[in-house]
Amino acid sequence: MFENLRKLRQEKNIKAKQIAEKLGLKTEGAYYKKETGSVPFTLEEGKIVADILQMPIEEIFFTNKLSLQDKS
Repeated sequence: MFENLRKLRQEKNIKAKQIAEKLGLKTEGAYYKKETGSVPFTLEEGKIVADILQMPIEEIFFTNKLSLQDKS
C-alpha cells in the first residue's frame, strides 16, 4: 500500500510538503513517516489524502487481494 501511495503522489506531481500542510503536520518528515507506514494514517487523514489525489480512499488505502487457493 505505501509504495502505491508514494507512486500515486509522484505521478500527480504533488509534493509531500503540500500534503503535510493539508494534514496539519509540522514537517514534511512527519508526512514521510505516515507514507512509509511508520506512523498510521487516521481515517480523517486518509480522506484528506484521497481528496488531494482525487481518488477514492479505497483505491489508495485498502487492498482487495484474493486468495488463489481453492479452500474446498
